[in-house]
Amino acid sequence: MTKADLVEKICASVDSVSKKQAEAVVNSLFECIIDALEEGDKVELRGFGSFKTRERGPREGRNPKTGDKVSVPSKRVPYFKPGKELREKVDAASS
Repeated sequence: MTKADLVEKICASVDSVSKKQAEAVVNSLFECIIDALEEGDKVELRGFGSFKTRERGPREGRNPKTGDKVSVPSKRVPYFKPGKELREKVDAASS
């Protein structure tokens, strides 16, 4: 599912919402999540899951083209942990 598909589903499920309004809501939601993660906060959506950041330490990598060793610095990366309800629904759908 793409962001455009998500906007279409919102328009279809809520009669009084235009496509522009639904797109604004989706974009605003994503911006809020991104802003919170940039500040180091945790975003928790009950029943869906939580977004956090994790610290990845520095490591030695390899240039795939030349095979030379490359130093990769530490960085923060986003991480999503699905909630119990989401895990159960996905599991039930695959069974």
